[in-house]
Amino acid sequence: MAVGQNQRNRKNDPMVSKTGKAKLGPLTTAQLSKLLDSSTKPKEKAKIQRAINKRPPVAAPSAEPVAA
Repeated sequence: MAVGQNQRNRKNDPMVSKTGKAKLGPLTTAQLSKLLDSSTKPKEKAKIQRAINKRPPVAAPSAEPVAA
């Protein structure tokens, strides 16, 4: 009877995996870099850094307006 009681009481969070680790996929690069700064675990930092490196570089908006 005691098996699974914790699961019954715990709320499902879409940003946390089944094991309690944060899901990095839906986060933006800014959010990931903030998470990297606040993290203290080397293994976690490496995972966040890999997630940042996987993202395509964001193209800076051009300063010149396009003439129509």
